[in-house]
Amino acid sequence: MALEFDTRYPSIGDLRDRARQRIPRFAFEYLDGGCNEDVNLRRNTSDIREVTLIPQYLTEHLGSDMSTELFGHTYDAPFGIAPVGLQGLMWPKAPEILAKAAFDHNIPFILSTVTTSSIETIAEITEGRAWFQLYHPTEESVRDDIIQRARVAGCPVLVILCDVPTFGFRPRDIRNGLAMPPRMNLRNIFQILLRPNWAMQTLLAGQPNFESLRPYMPKGLNLKQLGQFMDQTFSGRLNEEKIKPIRDMWPGKLVLKGVASEQDAQRAIDLGIDGIIVSNHGGRQLDAGQSSIRSLDPIARVCRDRIAIMMDSGIRSGPDIARTLARGAEFTFLGRAFMYGVAALGKRGGTHTISLLKSQLHQIMEQICCQRVQNFPQHLEPSDNVRMHTSK
Repeated sequence: MALEFDTRYPSIGDLRDRARQRIPRFAFEYLDGGCNEDVNLRRNTSDIREVTLIPQYLTEHLGSDMSTELFGHTYDAPFGIAPVGLQGLMWPKAPEILAKAAFDHNIPFILSTVTTSSIETIAEITEGRAWFQLYHPTEESVRDDIIQRARVAGCPVLVILCDVPTFGFRPRDIRNGLAMPPRMNLRNIFQILLRPNWAMQTLLAGQPNFESLRPYMPKGLNLKQLGQFMDQTFSGRLNEEKIKPIRDMWPGKLVLKGVASEQDAQRAIDLGIDGIIVSNHGGRQLDAGQSSIRSLDPIARVCRDRIAIMMDSGIRSGPDIARTLARGAEFTFLGRAFMYGVAALGKRGGTHTISLLKSQLHQIMEQICCQRVQNFPQHLEPSDNVRMHTSK
């Protein structure tokens, strides 16, 4: 398989280290950090890496195929780019860079409501293939208009978010002035001066803004007013009564992101939702919660073949993708990994990260003699079921 990536950065960890060197500290900490003491942030990845796979070396193996069908479209790999807010803060034009790379590599890109590119721009880049993730607006008129824009843009999948009933308590962002309302302090300005390339690229691209929300924002908001606007415009708390009208008005596939319990997975099925993304928001909302891989296990056992099951949070490599698929996910999404790539390598970061992950995943499939993505559960070590249920 001929995939090219920059050999100076052959792991997501290498990209993370380079990103730390290239962008201001406040931007890196916004990307890299979790909530409270980062317990669940660390647990996400460490729990995934408890999963072990069994190779079957003596079986007939005619080659491995990473292609995966999801919602009627065959993607080239079983992973996509998760929605991330304020992407342009980490690197200018980051959502456009990642959307183009996703389109070129035929994997899904999910645009966040609160990132720095518009629905229409990303739809043009991806020829209408990008998914859109909706933060639930307080006003029905705003909700309906955003959904209509996503429909007109051709988005095949609408993702609604259920795991942000409150803003996560994130000490780094509070210190850095990136809580709501945001503020710029002297320390941030000093950090910008230490990263002149980032500053110049940001100046050329223009100040990052919530582009998809621009039609609903009063002109000339200062930072304090922006915080008030966000608080007044969005209510992250979802319930069945809020989901029902969205299901009725959305003609495409509907996905619920942030599912962490069997009960919510069952409610999603009852509401006619097409897929769920098991997630804990990358460890940014509930430090006392389970890792996503631990939430996935009972959900996959109960809901398999009843709804499309996907997962994000904590996935940092091709082996992590393989482990997650073996535990019962049909598809995976990564957020930080791709942002590290763009912050490290700019315009080349999206393609580099996709190629790196594809190369790693293909090597795992060849190594364990796994012909198709759907066969990963057959390579799960039997004792993993017991260990995952009883450890910690």
